[in-house]
Amino acid sequence: MVRKVRKKKQGIPLSRALPLLVIMAAIVYGFILTPGTPPIFEEEYNDKTSSYSSIKLSPDSSEDRTRPVSPSKRKTDPAVFISPNKLKSPCAILVRLKDHTIQLDNRSSEKVYPASLTKMMTALVAIENLPNLKEKIRLTHTAFQGMDEADASMAGFQPGEQVRAIDLLYGVMLPSGAECCIGLADQIAGSEQDFVKLMNQKAADIGMKSTHFENATGLHHENHYTTVNDLAILLSYALQNDTYREIFTSSRHSIPPTNKHPDGITLYSTLFEELNHQDIRGGEISGGKTGYTQEAGLCLASLAQVGKQEYILITAGAQGDHYSEQYNFTDALAVYGSISSTAID
Repeated sequence: MVRKVRKKKQGIPLSRALPLLVIMAAIVYGFILTPGTPPIFEEEYNDKTSSYSSIKLSPDSSEDRTRPVSPSKRKTDPAVFISPNKLKSPCAILVRLKDHTIQLDNRSSEKVYPASLTKMMTALVAIENLPNLKEKIRLTHTAFQGMDEADASMAGFQPGEQVRAIDLLYGVMLPSGAECCIGLADQIAGSEQDFVKLMNQKAADIGMKSTHFENATGLHHENHYTTVNDLAILLSYALQNDTYREIFTSSRHSIPPTNKHPDGITLYSTLFEELNHQDIRGGEISGGKTGYTQEAGLCLASLAQVGKQEYILITAGAQGDHYSEQYNFTDALAVYGSISSTAID
């Protein structure tokens, strides 16, 4: 009888196992790093943040630039607890002034019509090109031509009126006076057309790469456009000028007697009239500029103090008009009110 011999089971030799382990590890490692593979436990927020370049801006220097960081480098920031989907304004950007960090960004690089937010640039160029803000400027009939037909907002001056430059600047920013814009443009550059060249040059100098102006008033023109990101660059730059900041944050301004108004004029800010003392949690809206045309919708550029920090918010494109609910203001109140308590200390 033949006995069957049971063979012992043998493991894989070490010399063969090591290469196999190396191959398996390489396969696993390559799978993990395959492009498109979502990282595990990735946190998602609706609000994005990025920062402008750390180059300090000087309103008197054309060499400095403000440039937004590439969107691919933006980081999440839970400091602002509001979804852009809850805003009536389709385009919005919130910037913390201290470090130019973007706290909320929704379609900020999308082309928009700025309406009277244009006048923020008009005022800036005028301030930087007027050697004496107390000099009197005579408003010619040119400053009033076509304004009624265009339904442009006016400050209340008259043809032939002699007004100090500083008072015209308040007229530009508070009641959004179109005649003030043209009066300043004619005085500085000889014509609105030549003044607009200065506006476009200034926009290029400070890094507003997606902006083109056709006029100094913001009246609609197909080739007169910008983005809320560019407007944030403009406002953060302009607020470093003390005169500009003083005007931008004023609720009213009294003009001394002129040859047409012996009792003077008091100008009121459209922002503060619309805001009507509404408060935000932990702070206040301290200044701003409104804008509206049918094509641009309701727009707003505002400055707010929330806790110990200053923020600027630019919104554009909200539906409505002068007679509807002012969604640009409700958006501003909502955004500023959503800044968390940890972010305002």
